[in-house]
Amino acid sequence: MIETLLSFLFIYLFIVLGYLAKAIYKEQVDTRTLTIMSVYFLQPFVTVWGFSTAKLEVEHFYVSLVYLGIILLLLVPMLWVGRILFRDPKERAIFSIAGFVGNTGNIGIPLGIALMGQESVIYTTLINIANVLVVYTLGVYVYSRGSFSIKASLFNIVKIPIIPAAAVAIILNLSDITMTDSMLEFLKMGAYAGIVLQLFLLGTFLETVRIRELHPYLMSSVLSLKFLIIPAATALILSLTDLPLFVQGVLFMEMMVPLAVANLNLSSLYDCRPKDITSLILLSTLLFIPVLFVLSYILNRFYL
Repeated sequence: MIETLLSFLFIYLFIVLGYLAKAIYKEQVDTRTLTIMSVYFLQPFVTVWGFSTAKLEVEHFYVSLVYLGIILLLLVPMLWVGRILFRDPKERAIFSIAGFVGNTGNIGIPLGIALMGQESVIYTTLINIANVLVVYTLGVYVYSRGSFSIKASLFNIVKIPIIPAAAVAIILNLSDITMTDSMLEFLKMGAYAGIVLQLFLLGTFLETVRIRELHPYLMSSVLSLKFLIIPAATALILSLTDLPLFVQGVLFMEMMVPLAVANLNLSSLYDCRPKDITSLILLSTLLFIPVLFVLSYILNRFYL
């Protein structure tokens, strides 16, 4: 557990670097440019490299489908609840989608190894792939709807390069096409650059957040959804399936990881209150430290 916490904290030192860069150089550090570089140029590397790290088997995709099914089952009523709780379309968009876009990659995969062992990797990798699809389809649409029409929001999905990159990567993986070591190293470099840039970008937005500008109602609503409602509903849905308990545990864990930095990419790209998203990512990350101990107990008590 201590090693997991240290890994968790070391990863987020890149956030501190982003914060310092923005604090020192102010407007010279352009968050809009960083967001465009991340979404349109480096995140496709993260996706393709992720597919190259493990051999996919057709039967494994069932886990991804269950993950997507849980997201859809819970997201649809939350879109309706958001209309009741929030009048502002941007707050409504944030409430509806932010809690479902978890950090299943940077945190979920190493956390699975720490809590459930190496055998969890194939499942956490596939869940992360499914999460990428959620982020860059449903996530793009919902965040766009905070500022754009339905037509424009649908077009925004088409413009994102990550989905076609993922499709190509899946075909290559299932076709048993072997990449050379130099190609894999190229993808790895791009992926690591994308991961670091996302964390760095979060730090630059944190520097612009002011306590007096926070919206307590929005913050508490999203965090309650993330750490109370979603886990409880997930456990109920999983109990109705015939999945092995170990696989159920992996899915439950991935639904509880803190908010992903991808939320910030999309909210910044579509002008959907990126400062509020930045605060939510920070708060969910801090809250996840004590949640880790509760999660570890639940996994050991019910799923392992």
